[in-house]
Amino acid sequence: MAHEEVKLFGMWSSPFVRIVEVALKIKGVQYEYIEEDLQNKSSQLLKYNPIHKKVPVLLHNGKPIAESLVIVEYIDETWKDNPILPQDSFERAQARFWAKFIVVKWLLSLWKACRCVENEREKAMEEASENLKILENELKDKGFLGGETIGLVEIAAKIIAYWVGVIQEVAGVEIMSRQKFPVLFKWIDELFSCNVVNESLPPKDKLAARFRSLLGSR
Repeated sequence: MAHEEVKLFGMWSSPFVRIVEVALKIKGVQYEYIEEDLQNKSSQLLKYNPIHKKVPVLLHNGKPIAESLVIVEYIDETWKDNPILPQDSFERAQARFWAKFIVVKWLLSLWKACRCVENEREKAMEEASENLKILENELKDKGFLGGETIGLVEIAAKIIAYWVGVIQEVAGVEIMSRQKFPVLFKWIDELFSCNVVNESLPPKDKLAARFRSLLGSR
């Protein structure tokens, strides 16, 4: 597609933005990246995502698309080379399910466990651990959750695993460990050979400083 306007509104420390960035890179789409300050949101961000007022937002030829997983599906359907979602309809539905599970149940439940008050933390940590057990059991007999090749689920898992590792280190908790979840860790280790994802990950020390700031303000 020639003469296209593709802009991505994001924030460097957002894993959801990184998922979209990786999808664009896999597809070979040229885009302009616009860094947002979520403490002082731009008029463009408020215009293109007036409901949630969050990143990421993809702007394609003047048309805005919000929500990371929705954006990735749009990218996959718009630029056909290097498919990210499976072609089979059942496998595609499974990929959507597990990608959302990883983003919502894995990352957000752990973040909740780290940020909640002391008397609620044990319950939140149990919830996060149960979600990891679901992934562990699902992976025992499968190489991939979303299809037969690396795609949306694997991209989301690799990025979320990176963020989770930093969050655990900063918060001083160990919900996800190699001893407790050996199959999950083996899967994650295999995913870390994907260069296009590795190149999109922020420096750990910079991300850790960001989380120290956030956890210190709870």
